[in-house]
Amino acid sequence: MTNGTLQTRRLGQGLEVGSIGLGCMGMNWAYGATEADKGEAIATIHQALERGVTLLDTADAYGPHTNEELVGGAIRGRREQVVLATKFGLVRGIKAIPGVSAQTVNGRPEYAKASCDGSLRRLGVDHIDLYYLHRVDPNTPIEDTVGAMKELVEAGKVRHIGLSEASPETIRRAHAVHPVTAVQSEYSLWSREPEDGVLETLRELGIGLVAYSPLGRGFLSGAIKSVDDLAPDDYRRTSPRFMGDNFQRNLELVAVVEEIARRKGVTPAQLALAWVMAQGDDIVPIPGTRRRTRLDENLGAAAVDLTPGDLEEIASVLPRAVGDRYGEIGMRELNG
Repeated sequence: MTNGTLQTRRLGQGLEVGSIGLGCMGMNWAYGATEADKGEAIATIHQALERGVTLLDTADAYGPHTNEELVGGAIRGRREQVVLATKFGLVRGIKAIPGVSAQTVNGRPEYAKASCDGSLRRLGVDHIDLYYLHRVDPNTPIEDTVGAMKELVEAGKVRHIGLSEASPETIRRAHAVHPVTAVQSEYSLWSREPEDGVLETLRELGIGLVAYSPLGRGFLSGAIKSVDDLAPDDYRRTSPRFMGDNFQRNLELVAVVEEIARRKGVTPAQLALAWVMAQGDDIVPIPGTRRRTRLDENLGAAAVDLTPGDLEEIASVLPRAVGDRYGEIGMRELNG
């Protein structure tokens, strides 16, 4: 099916969305955004909806809270065009306390319900279309967390539930409590972890994959050639793959992407997104941008046809990324 200029894809439980979504995190948080960027970010959301993007992704941790407020303001009067996704469970902004990190995970049932009410208020809506557990809480049984999410569905506050960065075992346990519509995981040419059992589990259970950071946090676009290309407060400066020798070695990966893209007559970003989309029609990438020009470039990936030969070449010549995806704390929170 088509929606605007995009085909649509189906996640689990019959949830249909545009084949490319829009990650909103970096519009006013994490990537050095300023107040001056806000107008362009809102214009980008509006243009995305006009082009057939339906899935907008945010979280209460982004800001914290300010990203939901931005998205809520942008979709006012356009709610019927949007499949609105947000997340709970990552707790940001805790002051330095011995033994407590600046980022903690909370999947307790009462926290899930309170977080949902806060997100509804900030977004200015009466329901969330897709509500994710941002990270699995190792101290709360997943059955308890999903049980609370099920109650939110029954109360009409949430339409579909999802998990983020969950292990196959956790996905199965969650799905047994209430059908899971989507699992969100990082998936790109330089982050292939979902191939280690997650995708197989999702397909067995009829759950879609929402691929975040499908452009490797912008690295695979070829636009970042030096750490000096990042704003002073851009969090990627502290990301292992963007640091020191790792950065230089990962440029070799980008060079391969650029060369294949040149021969295909597309941009590196379009090649990278087309690769993710070619891994299955149950996968929806959500590249993030706050610029309309980048949005148009990204949406152009939907028209890129990668042949079996292209996919085989990419698999055979692409170097593996060097460095962890996150720092020590972030890595501990994955595959919960």
